[in-house]
Amino acid sequence: MMSSRVLFVCHTGSISGAELVLLDLVRPWIGQSALLFEDGPLHQALAARGLNVKVSPWGSGLNDVRRDSSFVKVVPAAGAMLGIVAEVARFARRHDVVYANSQKAFVLSAIAAKLARRPLIWHLHDIISPAHFGRMQRRVQVMLANHCTIKVVVPSKAAADAFVAEGGRKELVAIVPNGLDIPPETQTSAELRRELDLPQGPLVGVFSRLAEWKGQHVVLRALAKAPGVSCILAGSALFGEETYEQRLRQMVGDLDIADRVHFLGQRNDVPRLMRAVDAVIHPSIDPEPFGRTLVEAMLAEVPVIATDAGAASDILEDGKAGTLVPPDDPDAMAHAIRNAMSPSPAHAEQIRHAAARARSHYSVGQMLDATSGLIRQVAGEKA
Repeated sequence: MMSSRVLFVCHTGSISGAELVLLDLVRPWIGQSALLFEDGPLHQALAARGLNVKVSPWGSGLNDVRRDSSFVKVVPAAGAMLGIVAEVARFARRHDVVYANSQKAFVLSAIAAKLARRPLIWHLHDIISPAHFGRMQRRVQVMLANHCTIKVVVPSKAAADAFVAEGGRKELVAIVPNGLDIPPETQTSAELRRELDLPQGPLVGVFSRLAEWKGQHVVLRALAKAPGVSCILAGSALFGEETYEQRLRQMVGDLDIADRVHFLGQRNDVPRLMRAVDAVIHPSIDPEPFGRTLVEAMLAEVPVIATDAGAASDILEDGKAGTLVPPDDPDAMAHAIRNAMSPSPAHAEQIRHAAARARSHYSVGQMLDATSGLIRQVAGEKA
């Protein structure tokens, strides 16, 4: 348990990639506080890790404000925003450091931390680029980061470069790769498939929330070119992306692959699912700031196919630890899938290399040491 008083702020109550990172980051901070803008599974998960969790009554007023929201949508939420700023500022005064774990949390915490005269760390889990944010949003984020934060934590050089390219101050950036540990597994792939009720035969898996930029539709088009290969999609539409999920379900019918594609929804047994498939696909069509599923698959000792965008090339060591394909290219993806279904000694060596790289570069212990050190340093700089 650490002595510094930390307030962790997150806008969502759902659990996706950034929230899984947060759940690991708070391990050393038993007894500290978390403020969420909405209730959900994250509340219970943080509480189980020993944090004092509060859910803001103002959070529902932000439901319609998203990354691509226009000024017209933001204005009606102004009252809720002011309410949250005041609430964060009030809690911040009882703490030494404010740690914002999401975009909405950062923007509102930046103002609140200034009002409360408390240092702010922003954990930036995204790549700030036109692919994900409008011009005004990018300007506001970078301006607030430059004037209100002590540190901006990013998971990769790709995310750091994007932040600086948009005008962010380079000296603010701390690159801390996400860390993962997965439990050991004694069952074979065949045993796991039977237990988890997964299809037999060649099988690939995609493990991500359902969102267009995550690229699940590219995998479906590739499967149409890879007869005999089935696919599981583990994840759901978490942030207003239900229309995309409906589109995917329509696609499997249109492509005549409905018997080979299985929508599993949100799962809490991803490492076991990964060990049951023949290859894990990471198909994002826009640059990823990290790629948690890549490291999970490497630790699970399963072949990885990933689009060469964002941090994937660094994680997979330019293709030495996995197969890289161009983004949004179903033909290249299909070729990689067919190749992965034909194991060879070279594939086995690549898997061993990938697992060793994941353990040496992306451990939870390394991530905790780095972030806890930053928090303690910032807490000491407060005065």
